[in-house]
Amino acid sequence: MNDHDPKISDPGYPTGAPENVSRRRFLLASAGITAGSLVLGFGLSVAPNKASAAAAKDMPPGANVPAFLELRKDGKVRLLSPFNEGGQGVFTAMAQIVGEEMDVAPDSFIVENAPAGSDYLVVYGKMRITGGSMSVRTSYDTMRKLGAAARQMMLEAAAKKLDAPVSDLSTEPGKVVHKASGKSLGYGELAGDALDQEVPSPDSVTLKDPKDFKWIGEPVKRVDVYEKSTGKAIYAMDAKVDGMLHAAVQHAPRLGLKPGDISNLDEVKGMAGVMSVHKLDGAVAVVAERFWDAKTAVEAAKVDWQEPSEEEKSKIRYMPADFSTEEFAKQLANTKGDGTEAESEGDIASGFDGAAKTVDATYQSQYLHHAQIEPASTLARFNEDGSLDIWLPNQAPEQFQAQIADAAGIKPEQVKVNSPMLGGFFGRHFLYPAANPFPQAVQLAKEVGKPIKVIWTREQEFLRDPLRPMAAVRFRGALDDQGMPVALEAISACEGPTEALNGHNPDKVDAMAVEGLTGKSYAIPNRRIAQNYVENPTSLAYWRSVGHSMNDFFYEAFLDEMADAGGQDPYELRMKLLEGNERLTNLLKAVGDLSGGWKRGPFDAEDGTRRARGVAMASPFGSEAAAIAEVSIQDGQIVVHDIWDVLDPGSIVNPSIIKAQIMGAATLGTSEALIEEVAYKNGEPTARNFDYYPILGGARAPRIHAKVIESGAKMGGVGEPPLPAVPPAIANAVSALTGQRVRSMPMDKLDLKKG
Repeated sequence: MNDHDPKISDPGYPTGAPENVSRRRFLLASAGITAGSLVLGFGLSVAPNKASAAAAKDMPPGANVPAFLELRKDGKVRLLSPFNEGGQGVFTAMAQIVGEEMDVAPDSFIVENAPAGSDYLVVYGKMRITGGSMSVRTSYDTMRKLGAAARQMMLEAAAKKLDAPVSDLSTEPGKVVHKASGKSLGYGELAGDALDQEVPSPDSVTLKDPKDFKWIGEPVKRVDVYEKSTGKAIYAMDAKVDGMLHAAVQHAPRLGLKPGDISNLDEVKGMAGVMSVHKLDGAVAVVAERFWDAKTAVEAAKVDWQEPSEEEKSKIRYMPADFSTEEFAKQLANTKGDGTEAESEGDIASGFDGAAKTVDATYQSQYLHHAQIEPASTLARFNEDGSLDIWLPNQAPEQFQAQIADAAGIKPEQVKVNSPMLGGFFGRHFLYPAANPFPQAVQLAKEVGKPIKVIWTREQEFLRDPLRPMAAVRFRGALDDQGMPVALEAISACEGPTEALNGHNPDKVDAMAVEGLTGKSYAIPNRRIAQNYVENPTSLAYWRSVGHSMNDFFYEAFLDEMADAGGQDPYELRMKLLEGNERLTNLLKAVGDLSGGWKRGPFDAEDGTRRARGVAMASPFGSEAAAIAEVSIQDGQIVVHDIWDVLDPGSIVNPSIIKAQIMGAATLGTSEALIEEVAYKNGEPTARNFDYYPILGGARAPRIHAKVIESGAKMGGVGEPPLPAVPPAIANAVSALTGQRVRSMPMDKLDLKKG
């Protein structure tokens, strides 16, 4: 029997990922899965006796228990997570939340990414993405109710077996207990009957009192560590099916160019292992049995890259041959105009008219790569019934399903999107034009008639990775005779990632272009935030913490500049501006205490280095963050010795995961601040791999001191909020140490004097 025959269901592999037979049997045996276990493969079937089609259709997203949960005879619970795991710990959080209400220990869960489907649209009950630090906070109540409904179904199934009323039954981890008789039934024993029960309405279930939580709020170990550490975790790069061929691509050196003649086509076709050569949209591809053969051949291809017509240029992102990031930065900085208003408070004109002192400055940010560990890839297989199986890293399965169906010329329900674990993402795996390999895989699979796996090398990934936007912000600040800010205006020249993807509305500001400039809680009575739209020739994307990653740098560094102009200590100024805001003053006190007490400096450290500290705050994605950085200058280079980063997400699920997220975000924020930059010359990026696009290494990594505060506020995000306060804290420390104002990133480009 062919295990990968598309006509045959595959009930034997718990992750649903394609693999060869020997590998599959090895993994199954290693996982302890034996014959007789109920394993349904990728996606859980909902049989008519479990939930009728009509009932399932009427259920709100997140309520259809059989679509999420599978009970196994060994007591294990398979959970299909509506959010994808990319290192952020969401599989563990889902197990904690569902397990808490279901009364199952998180380490009893096997968690996988759910397939595309309406049941999984649990983000605000209408969509599904893994991003925006939305996973836990937008699904928390829904997933608790899902677990509680499953527990109720366990009780009802047990009541029939024990011939006892449900009211006489209770649960303990993994079992139903009838205390009067001393009898109990393990959830595994109920596996055959429990999910046959009618699914309770989400509004009818009773949730635990938080004081009775066993696992929510506790640092339980991650459910994905074992598979990752033993090499059993399946990523898109690992996907295999029988008869699969490999494809490598050579992208056009500039976005928008088209492949013309390949002058050495016969030579390429004759290279070892080459089966076919193809022209794609903005690329050429070589198909071979082995990826290395395909890569070697496609890199040897001499392609005549042709310019698009003027009409074509008007419909696409086109990279001019003379584009330079250095010149574009000047263009942004010199952009004039009052912009389209995003936020306004008070009377900005009167605030400046009565000012004792004014401050003006322009701040700038750089393009950034996502630089995730796993380069993009896609495996596409057309089946005899016309359906399409596809494996690719993604953060929004339903969105990809629709786009893939359009590319393949079939209906969305004919596309089965398999979403393996992500090898890092940071916003990389959304639907970006020209930045996803799935159109190439679909086209090649059609043309070749066999399953095709397209892999982008790091060099090809760096050519098509959509970038974190550049921006320049013109600030004006006004101070009263006490040195306190009375007015602040910020006008950003940029293009936001959302308008880059969906089109610019001249009457509306892209909220993600200005977040971090807007939404500040400082009591400055007269404020105005605006945007001047400037279209970019590059593809743009969401990046970890999105607009906050640059705008909090701008705002918090300029606030320090205003503090200096008014003779104010920047930490104390923030305290004054936040007076009456208990949550944020507690946060600011907490980061000060964590650092051993605020001291700006410059001061002499025990090792004899001259140091200073900077402070900054941010309010991203429903959470609040504050950071203090301590720096020195050694041999003209910034050394970040310590970062104290405190996050208040309101309430928490797993404190150890949150601390890990703080440490990762602070490290990335330091990398962004000091060294990362995508530069273009003559329309092409100067870096095509990590040799010219360095990321922060261990030698320059600071000590990170993380703390989590539960203020009791509405639950906010976790993965992105710890990042935005870090770059301005570093900038403010460097400014305090050197007396030179830091107004741009990366800071390694600055010519700094020693403090």
